[in-house]
Amino acid sequence: MREKIVRELESIVGAEWVVSAEEAVEGYLYDETPIPVRPEASSDVIVVKPGSAEEVSRILVLANKHGVPVFPRGGGTGLAGACIPTVSGIILSLERMNKIIVDVDNLMAEAEAGATLRDLIDAADKAGLSFPLHPGDEGAQIGGLIACNAGGARAIKTGVMRSCIKGLELVLPTGEIIRLGGKVLKNNVGYDLMHLVIGSEGTLGIITRAWIRLQPRSAASATIVIPFERREDALKIVPEIFRRGIIPLAVEYVERVLVERVGSNLGLKWPCTSAEYQLIVILSENSEDALLGALESLLELCNSSGALEPVVAETRKEQDEILRIRSEIYSILKPDMVDILDVSVPPASLIDLIRTVNELEIRYRVYMPVYGHAGDGNLHIHLMKWDGWTKEKYDELRDAIYAKAIELGGTITGEHGIGFIRRKYLERVLDRRTIELMRAIKRIFDPNNIINPDKVFP
Repeated sequence: MREKIVRELESIVGAEWVVSAEEAVEGYLYDETPIPVRPEASSDVIVVKPGSAEEVSRILVLANKHGVPVFPRGGGTGLAGACIPTVSGIILSLERMNKIIVDVDNLMAEAEAGATLRDLIDAADKAGLSFPLHPGDEGAQIGGLIACNAGGARAIKTGVMRSCIKGLELVLPTGEIIRLGGKVLKNNVGYDLMHLVIGSEGTLGIITRAWIRLQPRSAASATIVIPFERREDALKIVPEIFRRGIIPLAVEYVERVLVERVGSNLGLKWPCTSAEYQLIVILSENSEDALLGALESLLELCNSSGALEPVVAETRKEQDEILRIRSEIYSILKPDMVDILDVSVPPASLIDLIRTVNELEIRYRVYMPVYGHAGDGNLHIHLMKWDGWTKEKYDELRDAIYAKAIELGGTITGEHGIGFIRRKYLERVLDRRTIELMRAIKRIFDPNNIINPDKVFP
């Protein structure tokens, strides 16, 4: 059967785009999910790299014919094991489909699913426009970012991927190619299947193309690092920022010991050394006057809220270095990490969440590094490796954090998704009937359970 499928795949995409040798397949088996919690990948897989939606369609028809699972793969930057092939099957990589066309007049990019975030940023910039979201690693592919509804640091002002997607080309699990939406800004025809697909984690079909709304470039920006003596004080100020009418591009919480460690590794110096707990606030405005007004209001708030002396980075180089350090925190922690949580709560409840984290650290005598998107209530809490700890201990700690997030009106994942590793927790967040409806939708899209068959649902 395997040899027959390989030959049929080669007839669809060409022999050079079918990879079956074990050593060549290895680089497609895993994503960035921490090793202690990621599932074991099956090595009995074939990697196929289609060059068009039509080829994707023929691959899925073939998979249905033989009852072979298909695992869509983007850039492999996910953190929940959503693209890991846990059973024998076909890994469908969209890497060849990477074209981007920018429609300047309509402020729209038409991007194939295999184009990367960096490709999209560069294409928009070349056209004199901007893709203001920054929903993750710049090597992440557009199809994966949409399928996982990626968020990132700038979600406060620009929203998540869902906010900028206006149309999709989708290949259904049974092989049909459909188009949902397009370049129009308003579309009120029927059920919104496009937004059902966004965030479905590759379980409802293969995204092959997207129409993405761009924006004019902002005229002025500044990055401010605000230090605090306590975790609680750093997070308590966040709701007040918005109540003052300041809408930053990003509000990130970081801890000095982490950013200094990252900076040292990168050969860079973290600019603020006066306290352990810090906020990074990025302001982006359409004029220098508007930026100055927002900056003055923010600094006045700092003076009245117990913050220590803020550090303002005004040059592009200084701002880029701060963001580069922030983006590498996960890489520094990953070798010593068991799991990265991304619970999300109403932003004003962050202080209650962080108090629980502090209490758990004391009770269990562990250190849990925390950083993340304070502006939208989405923090990344890390469970680190500890001598003598068992899986049961980590589960107990994770359960306590999830329980607190849900108690506060939040959820267990704000942006990483359920994937494979969070499936057993789905029933804590959703009632049985909701899960039944989701399963029914999956069956309608994918009657033979071909696409990502063991993801999302417990």
